[in-house]
Amino acid sequence: MGIAARSNLRIRADATRVITRLFIPGQELVGGSEARTSETVTRVLALEEADVAAVLDDLMDRFSKRHDDLTRVFEEHAQRLAGYVGEEISANRRQLLGAAFTHEFALEGASVCNPSLVAHPDQTGVANGGLRVVLSYRSIGEGHRSAICFRTGVIDASATLDIDEALPFPVVARTSQGPLHRELLRAKLRDLNLDGETAATALKSLGTRFSIEQLDAEIMRLAVHTDTRRHVSETSSLLRLLSECFYVATFDDDTDLSRRVLWPSTPFESSGMEDARFVELHEDNVARYVATYTAFDGMYVTQQLLQTDDFVTFRSSPLAGRGAKNKGLAVFPRRIAGQFVALSRHDRESNAIAYSSDLLRWNQVTTMQVPSASWEMLQIGNCGSPIEMAEGWLVLMHGVGPMRTYGIGALLLDLDDPTKILAKLPRPLLVPEADGQDGYVPNVVYSCGSLVHGDTLHLPFGIADQSIGFCTVPLRELLAEMC
Repeated sequence: MGIAARSNLRIRADATRVITRLFIPGQELVGGSEARTSETVTRVLALEEADVAAVLDDLMDRFSKRHDDLTRVFEEHAQRLAGYVGEEISANRRQLLGAAFTHEFALEGASVCNPSLVAHPDQTGVANGGLRVVLSYRSIGEGHRSAICFRTGVIDASATLDIDEALPFPVVARTSQGPLHRELLRAKLRDLNLDGETAATALKSLGTRFSIEQLDAEIMRLAVHTDTRRHVSETSSLLRLLSECFYVATFDDDTDLSRRVLWPSTPFESSGMEDARFVELHEDNVARYVATYTAFDGMYVTQQLLQTDDFVTFRSSPLAGRGAKNKGLAVFPRRIAGQFVALSRHDRESNAIAYSSDLLRWNQVTTMQVPSASWEMLQIGNCGSPIEMAEGWLVLMHGVGPMRTYGIGALLLDLDDPTKILAKLPRPLLVPEADGQDGYVPNVVYSCGSLVHGDTLHLPFGIADQSIGFCTVPLRELLAEMC
C-alpha cells in the first residue's frame, strides 16, 4: 500500500549453525529399516587400536571447531551403547564408538521463516527511547524438521531495528517431565472421543496436578480391568502419549539467547515445532510470555502452549478444545471480560475468536471474518497476537489468493468485543516482491508476531520461507487507510 517501509535488514538461513544428535544407522528419516546398531558396534570393536586413534584424530581435527564440547557428546552417545559392548575398551575406542552414532543437523539447512517479535525481559543499558527485543523464528533443516530459534536486537529512538549476530555453537534445551493437568488431559481425551468411563476411572483419583509416576500407578490399576471395561488399552496408551506433551525445557542462564534452540521433544512434535506466536501477557500469576506453536509429527498437527518468564526455562503443554484445532492460535495480551482470548483458525480458512478460562482449553469459538477479497479467496488467518491501541485491537492477518500467493493485511477489532470488526485495510499491506517469489515456499510473506514501539509498527516477516525481512509502518497512516 506504500505505507510499509521495508528495511535493508535481512536474516538468511545459515547452514553452518549445526547441532549434534544421536544417529542410529538404519533409522534414517527417509528410507529407514531395522536398526543396524549391533553390526556397527561390532565393526568399531574390530578395528586395530592404531586405526582407532588415527580416525579419532581426523574426526577431532575436522569437527572440534564446529562444536564447543565434542568429546562430551561422543562420551554421552557411547554411554547409550554400553549395553552392546561386553568388554572393557580404551578411551579412544569409546570416543570413536560415540562418534559412529553421532551426526550433525543443520538447523537452518533448508530455511528460516515465520518470525515473532516481543520486548526483551531485560532492558538494562538500553538508551533512552530504545527497546531491546527478542526475535523468535522457525528454522527448518533436513527432512523439513523445524525448531524454534532466537535472536536479540534493539529498536533505537529513531525506530531503526538492528538484530545482533547469532553466536556460534547452538545449544538444545534440556528437557524434563512437567506436572500433568487432570482437566486438560480429560479435555484432550474428549477431543479424541475417548473420554468415557474408562478414562474417568483412571483420572478420578488424581489431583488437579499430578506426576507421571502417579499416572502410571493409576494405569497399572486400570490394566487388571480389561475384561470389564472398554478401551482400556487404547485409553492407557493415549494417556501415556499425552503425558509426554507436558514438559519443561531449560537452558543455562549464561547461554546466550541466540544459541538457545527449542528442539522437538515429544512424539506429537517429532517432525517439528512450527510457527511460534509469542506475546507478552499482562496477567498476574501467569508467565510473562506465552506462545502457541504447531506440533507436527510428520502427518498430523496439534497445538502446544509455551510459557516463560525469562527465555531460560520454558513450560510446554498441549492445548484442547474446538478453538485449538488445526493451526494458528494467537493469544491476546490480556483478558477481556475475565476470560483469556485468542485468534483462532479452527476451520482452516477463517478468522475466529476463541475464549478460555485457563489458556489451555478453548471451547467457545465465534467466527468473525471469512475470506472475501480476491487476494484472500483461498483462506485467511492471523499474523500473530493482536496489539492493543486506544482505537481497538490491531490485528495483522494474512490472506492466500490465486497461485497460492500470500499477502499481509490488517483489521481493527472492538476492545470490549473482539468479534466486531471496526475497520479493515481495503488491500494488502505487504505482498511478495520480486525477491519473494523464489524460495523454499514461493510467493509467501508471513509473520507470527509484530510489536509497536512509539508510534511505529515493527513487522518482521518471512519471505518465501528463505529469509526474514523487516518493515515499519506509521500507526497514524495505517489507521487512516482503514475503512
